Amino acid sequence: MTMKRPAELSCHLDGLRPTATETRPILITGGAGFIGSNLAAALLREGRRVRLLDNLSRPGVRENLEWLRQQQPDRVEVLVEDVRNTAAVLKAVDNCAAVFHFAAQVAVTTSLCDPMSDFEINLGGTLRLLEALRRLNDPPPLIFTSTNKVYGDLDEWTLEESNSRYVPVGTARRSGVNESQPLNFRSAYGCSKGAADQYVLDYAKSFGLATVVFRMSCVYGPHQCGSEDQGWVCHIARRIVQGQPVAIYGDGKQVRDLLFIDDLVNAFKLALAKISNIAGHTFNIGGGAPNAISVLELIDLVAELSGSRPKLRYAGWRTGDQKYYVSDISKFTAATAWCPLIGVRSGVTQLYRWILGNCGDVPITSSVQLNG
Repeated sequence: MTMKRPAELSCHLDGLRPTATETRPILITGGAGFIGSNLAAALLREGRRVRLLDNLSRPGVRENLEWLRQQQPDRVEVLVEDVRNTAAVLKAVDNCAAVFHFAAQVAVTTSLCDPMSDFEINLGGTLRLLEALRRLNDPPPLIFTSTNKVYGDLDEWTLEESNSRYVPVGTARRSGVNESQPLNFRSAYGCSKGAADQYVLDYAKSFGLATVVFRMSCVYGPHQCGSEDQGWVCHIARRIVQGQPVAIYGDGKQVRDLLFIDDLVNAFKLALAKISNIAGHTFNIGGGAPNAISVLELIDLVAELSGSRPKLRYAGWRTGDQKYYVSDISKFTAATAWCPLIGVRSGVTQLYRWILGNCGDVPITSSVQLNG
């Protein structure tokens, strides 16, 4: 399937509106999580019904769920179930209009401690979902969030080191990692998400399902309470808000491109709207080169906002931690006219203000690894 570049690229989004006859819900697995709850809220504002499948195992998700129920209680359906439960997955996909699959074990560190659970959730859960969809007479489209970890540690990229960050050598690589980068799974997490990524793509080729894979960089924003294992932007901001030291694995010069949650939600909606043109494709999704930042630079930004600098504690590098990962988002932009609208300073400021009012006093752990 060939995608054509639009004659004019626009960053504007009209949004998806339900037709007068469309009453089927949109299924979001992991729907009470950070990304799932933000997408659900946006869909509810547009008059859609949502069905959330979530086992409510992560900190903060019950609060997210209550937030959604307060907005549109009559259009929110909640299944407190696990993606490893075949019967629950079959029930969840019944009569749904589309599926966003976010339910996952999300941390490299956890995957190394318990590879079997990581495998069963990330790969087993995804395969159960794909099989449930394949059994339907008219399967809905599926959009799956994969990870930049499918590309490995990118050690073959030559990097220069400045005072605050790593920078790739060669202008061709300054635009970031594109989808032609060879796959090189690293860590149990990289293997489970990478294998799931490939299954999702193959079910489009082998069985004709309308599937799309987003290989994600770092997403941040309100309703995220990051931990040492996942959500490093929020984690650092919360440590600084609470006046606690920030522990860093590596040297803190690791670079990622940050994507504010509102921009990601717009990307999801555009992907669904354009599904007939982009099914069977994978896209690297992040803030792109203009929104790249290092750990040290993020600490400087949050310290500026708070007026207080944290103490830094350093530890050794962790398995699979890329020194540099920035998404080349040009393929998705060409296919849908999407581009991020919220820059790092504006987005981090919004996150910082949300933390002050919502989870500044929630106990957190101390270390930082870039798992997104």
